[in-house]
Amino acid sequence: MILDTPHLERERFSRDAAAKNLKPLWERMPRRPGSAAVPAIWRYAEVRPALRRAAELITVREAERRVLVLENPALSGTAFIAPSLFAGFQLILPGEVAPAHRHTPNALRFIVEGEGVYTTVDGGRHAMRPGDFVVTRSWAWHDHGNLGSEPVIWMDGLDSPLAQVFGAYFHEDYIRDTQSVAECERPDRQIRVYAWATMRERLEHLARNEPPHDSHGYKLRYVDDQHRDPIPTLAVFLQSLPGGFAGSAYRSTECSVFHVAEGRGGVKIGQSEYDFAPHDVFVVPSWTPFQLRAQADCVLFSYSDRAAQEALGFWREQP
Repeated sequence: MILDTPHLERERFSRDAAAKNLKPLWERMPRRPGSAAVPAIWRYAEVRPALRRAAELITVREAERRVLVLENPALSGTAFIAPSLFAGFQLILPGEVAPAHRHTPNALRFIVEGEGVYTTVDGGRHAMRPGDFVVTRSWAWHDHGNLGSEPVIWMDGLDSPLAQVFGAYFHEDYIRDTQSVAECERPDRQIRVYAWATMRERLEHLARNEPPHDSHGYKLRYVDDQHRDPIPTLAVFLQSLPGGFAGSAYRSTECSVFHVAEGRGGVKIGQSEYDFAPHDVFVVPSWTPFQLRAQADCVLFSYSDRAAQEALGFWREQP
């Protein structure tokens, strides 16, 4: 006669609990930081031709936004670069307008190439130039247009995965393709644009007056007039690495997306190593150690979910 052991009794208990949509807490995965995302890089030399081909196949009216999404290889089907972040490249041809709409996710835009493009946010219009960082806050009406003679490309970053987690993703189309430009001085109608020339000068000033950080080189965090993050869920940074820089390992709980604004270098993320060139994008998953190096002087634009983590008391780092 074979008697049931405590182990078999527990297995039976777990099956019975599962039938009632119950799960024993003691059977869960070990508690540790990190996410399902994996390190990855997107080469601009490959993305740019794909965007130009997309412009031949679909109009901006058909697509609403002609964007190629940077989807993490480990998050297939999500359209997310990390569990908390969205990233994509958008292209607008001369004379095109990306129709006005609004949505609950916050958005940022980093202009990659081209002149003559503008954005209109809640009735205020502003030109966007290469290197500019532009903020579109949650539920703000926005449309974009290209008045120039060449295609314009920029990188979009959104916190849309967070909106989905909360079940709070709302979207609404405007009554027309474009908004009328309002002459209004209300603070909530002002467009937050961080000009490339201004931020580049501040970065150079920092490099002249401070030693480089062992891991980050020279790094600035974008803030608004009240010294807050421009987007409440996202922290946004600009950093420079002098030629020959070889950073020490660093990790934190934030998921980070890096765009190579200038220069060439490389990064080791966990066990993966990549060389990077201008306008390449790479992602560093949560709690994954990474090391930056610069072949020549580099400037990196990045954003992460650090602002949300800090607000919730989750953020940790390990230099």
